[in-house]
Amino acid sequence: MAAKLLKQPAMIEDGDLVDWGPVAKPLGTPVSNTSGRLLHRDADGANEAGLWVCTPGSWRCEVARDEFCHFLAGRCVYTDDAGERLEIAGGDAAFFPAGWSGTCEVLETVRKTYMIR
Repeated sequence: MAAKLLKQPAMIEDGDLVDWGPVAKPLGTPVSNTSGRLLHRDADGANEAGLWVCTPGSWRCEVARDEFCHFLAGRCVYTDDAGERLEIAGGDAAFFPAGWSGTCEVLETVRKTYMIR
């Protein structure tokens, strides 16, 4: 299997991203829209990595598989079902274990690289 490279993900122009559509479980308006670039996805879809961009809004978030994220830009707040808040900004890294659930509120458009396994 060959290595893959996503050059300068923080600098990729919005016009060079694929529109992935609105979030699945919005909690009001505005409804966040997502876009990105896929770097890798297994044939069975079990593992993937890439660049994800999301506009402001909030939604219900349920993590099915472990996810590591490095936030390149923007601001957001993830709040788990027990009420613990993670305030995230560009430059931060986060890990969400499979089974994590709560809400996400994007305050300023977020750009992150991610790996899901």
